Amino acid sequence: MLDIEPDEARLLLNTALMAIGGNRFQSADKILSALERFRPNSPELAVARATLWISMQDFQSAVEYIDRIGLVRFPDSAMLQAFKGMAYLRMGQRREAEAPLQIAANQTADRQAAQLAKDLLT
Repeated sequence: MLDIEPDEARLLLNTALMAIGGNRFQSADKILSALERFRPNSPELAVARATLWISMQDFQSAVEYIDRIGLVRFPDSAMLQAFKGMAYLRMGQRREAEAPLQIAANQTADRQAAQLAKDLLT
């Protein structure tokens, strides 16, 4: 069976994130799909997939992905909670955004997620 080294996976993930940043969403999706076959238990890939949906401004799909896949696989991911809250805010659903943002803001393991959530709560 074909496998990829951790450094190769990180390079591909960074390439996917650069594609997202360059609005090359289809390319990013293909890279992420390939990586998900090799690294299905990578929380970084779940965050990247949520980033893709949010960057595409498909906020409903972001929430559905985070609920259906992201938080099922990685229930302790503060960044996924923060992104879920962000997606709700972008849909104008402040009430639904509160709970995931509070969860992310109140944890201490991921400072970036906590700060993002706190910024979104204000």
